[in-house]
Amino acid sequence: MEGRSLTEMDGRFLYYAFVAGGKKVISHQIDLNRINVFPVNDGDTGTNLAATIRSVIDSISPHRSYKVTADRIAEAVLMNARGNSGIIFAQFFYGISSETGECMSVNLRQFAETLNRSVSYVYDAVARPVEGTMLTVIREMAEYIYSSWTRYSDFNNLLIASYEVLKRSLHETTSKLAVLGRNKVVDAGAKGFVLFIEGILEFIASRNIRELITIGGKNEDLALPAGEEYESLNFRYCTEAVIKDCRTDKRSLAAIAGKFGDSIVIAGSDRIRRLHIHTNTPAELFEAVRSAGTITFQKADDMLRHTETASRRKWKIALVTDSTCDLSPDLLDKYQINMVPINISFGENQYLDKVTIQPEQFYSLLSTSPDFPRSAQVNESAFVNLYSHLATYYDSVIAVHLSDKLSGTIFSSQRAARKVSREFGKPVSVINSLNLSGALGLIVLKTAEAIEAGIPHSKIVRMAEKWVRGTRIFVSVRTLRYMVRGGRVSAARGIIAKMLNINPIVSIDPTGKAVVFDKSFSQRSNMRKVMGYVREIAAKNKIWNYVVLHAENPKAADWYSDQMEMLTGRKPVSVVNISPVIGANAGIGAASVALLFE
Repeated sequence: MEGRSLTEMDGRFLYYAFVAGGKKVISHQIDLNRINVFPVNDGDTGTNLAATIRSVIDSISPHRSYKVTADRIAEAVLMNARGNSGIIFAQFFYGISSETGECMSVNLRQFAETLNRSVSYVYDAVARPVEGTMLTVIREMAEYIYSSWTRYSDFNNLLIASYEVLKRSLHETTSKLAVLGRNKVVDAGAKGFVLFIEGILEFIASRNIRELITIGGKNEDLALPAGEEYESLNFRYCTEAVIKDCRTDKRSLAAIAGKFGDSIVIAGSDRIRRLHIHTNTPAELFEAVRSAGTITFQKADDMLRHTETASRRKWKIALVTDSTCDLSPDLLDKYQINMVPINISFGENQYLDKVTIQPEQFYSLLSTSPDFPRSAQVNESAFVNLYSHLATYYDSVIAVHLSDKLSGTIFSSQRAARKVSREFGKPVSVINSLNLSGALGLIVLKTAEAIEAGIPHSKIVRMAEKWVRGTRIFVSVRTLRYMVRGGRVSAARGIIAKMLNINPIVSIDPTGKAVVFDKSFSQRSNMRKVMGYVREIAAKNKIWNYVVLHAENPKAADWYSDQMEMLTGRKPVSVVNISPVIGANAGIGAASVALLFE
């Protein structure tokens, strides 16, 4: 099949060409990450493009019709795009889909006209287009194809010629953007697009579909560019949303988003709108745009952590946890801990725990919303994206999660860890804490200190088994109202408990399951009981450290802190609002102490 003329392209060929281009990008994601210095030095362009492309390949199948396949690619890439470059890439395919008529195949003229018209979609999506980026290489390739297609007899020769234009355009990005020139690199997003076309050309030359079945392969481990000089980080979160049935036009939506940050890209149509923005206040942003339509997806990547990963790593082992880990933000930042947010919903409204909804907002909604909050495990793709990014820079990754009896999050993490470990050839270990909240936080903190001390990866994983066994948490519940609302306690039992003024103490058993540990006739009595248990245990085991937690009950937290300080001679390592996963059922007013023994 090699060298065979290609004068028309149908849906199946379009699909396999996309897969081939995608495979090329995926295998070079480390290279792309390491030259990513614009618009933010967070080193994740390769990871984002790879994640965008993987999601399309995983979710669609080829169709004979060019139009049907183009539509499938456009919708999948728009729904799953990540990062600035990912959304620009998605908008390019959305433009192709929108401008393609109902046809089984396209010839050179139709292809050239469609590409040329799609450029306006890409530029319209970006609030402040910047030349010397993916925008430029897409435009210059499309312009060349549109102006030159009559000189070529088939797609092979046309795309080979346009590839020369792409390479020149890519090389010129270094001189068009000052930060690229200072670092002596080309734009990462632009290079990603050129690699995509390169993969398509290789497929056209070989027509070997069997090679496309396995996506990935070992990534190239390339050196960092010399003399890195990065732009300052003005906004912490790379924030994205999918808005279905959007009632706000693109310009108005951009104006609303512009109050919260920059790097605004708005792709898609009113039916499915994709919003991208860099902001410091994702929770406030989502509150402002919620009325625009139904928000079916949210993402808020921590660019500060990504930047540290790319250029300011303190250690060789990356540490990951989920948002049920209750530690102060200062400790998370000090140890560069990567936190993956659990999904929380109140009715149709979706949130990312501790990112697009803070604990204070959560407890306010808990007391006012007619809907009881539900949590959902983090999906596998979120972990694949994170672990791929971390594996670009770190020697290995350790993740510590809430108990498998309380969420399926750890299973998503484990599956992703196996995939990324195979792809990058680096250890990615996932530890089941058999706990959550402050107890999980203490295990994470102990792991962080071991990483800081330079203890090897495999030894830390073995040591973690002891830390898991030596951790306890006790939660004093003030009212059973929230357990009744959540279905943990029947309404009849709730009424009886209320009449008798019974308040439970909730803990986690050795298997990681939540249990009612004890009960009393007031929360104050419960708290005294908890301290009695702690003193009894501390008489036999020395307490390494402890965390005090509360659900909008600072007085109870102060009491626990005073009691624990008298017992241990030290202040709590953190005093924080308790994780919503516990707080949803323990309810407003709950207070807790978690401890880890030496």
